[in-house]
Amino acid sequence: MLKRVLITGGCGFIGSNLIKALTDANFCEEIVVLDNEVTGSSDSLKSFPHRFIRGDIRDLDVVEEAARDAEAIVHLAADTRVLDSIENPTYNFDVNVKGTMNVLEAMRQEGVRYLINASTGGAIVGNAHPPVHEAMPVRPASAYGASKAAAEAYCSAYSQSYGLVATSLRFSNVYGPLSLHKGSVVAAFMKNILNGKPCRIYGDGSQTRDFIFTEDLCQGIIAALKYRQNGVFQLGSGRPTSVNELIILLKAGLKQREGFEVTYHDFRVGEVQHNFTDISKAMKELRFRPETNLSDGLMATWDYFEKNQELFVVNDVDEELQNAG
Repeated sequence: MLKRVLITGGCGFIGSNLIKALTDANFCEEIVVLDNEVTGSSDSLKSFPHRFIRGDIRDLDVVEEAARDAEAIVHLAADTRVLDSIENPTYNFDVNVKGTMNVLEAMRQEGVRYLINASTGGAIVGNAHPPVHEAMPVRPASAYGASKAAAEAYCSAYSQSYGLVATSLRFSNVYGPLSLHKGSVVAAFMKNILNGKPCRIYGDGSQTRDFIFTEDLCQGIIAALKYRQNGVFQLGSGRPTSVNELIILLKAGLKQREGFEVTYHDFRVGEVQHNFTDISKAMKELRFRPETNLSDGLMATWDYFEKNQELFVVNDVDEELQNAG
């Protein structure tokens, strides 16, 4: 059992699910959360014991305070919006690269040895022939992908220069409960269906993604905390699913709403067209085993959205086929 774990971005979608998973597994004695509450709220964590620090990872003093006496850090805080990163690459750089540097510096100053760094798959390697794996050359197609590649590089440098154990986990498309504030494709489709609006697809729907249920992802993060391996690992389902197939699964599962509207629009610049992951390295070295099939995961996610639809009002959801949660 770890004594104290710091989670940056802990109020977000993945962070909230991870705190639940850590608590359920009795994996650590204390959880500290650092979050600026821009895309999430500390209210989402009320059910779980934790110590909350409101702050921004771009503030080194705040990060050092949060890291004090931590045994490990799970670094989830990031700007993950692909299209926004193309429009405003400087902001994306400040959050994802400078913010990660602050986390690494805080670890060096405070003597924290273990880091789990949230990264991404397809956005880093660009339009490469899938399945995406860790040995592929880095060719990002967006500022977001470039920022995550740079963050991985700094994790490697700090590991080799200062003896930190830094595990960069490249998340595929994460979906699941607690994703009300996400703009990713599954969350966007479900919000639109509940609001009687069309599911908007950019392109012809043949583009593929690797969808991983958040519970499986959290088990992968916990495994990384347990096995403490340096380097980069892909975390996904290991299977490609086209957006059109996603729509078919939703219609099959939501029989009472199977007539929901789908509209098609032009492809968007900077988005990877085909992506799924080779997870064999994570399976071997982290004992990673995703267990949730997409149909079951979608229905669990739908149940959450349906029960909480009063918490969101959607005028025109503009979904993104992002490569990270």
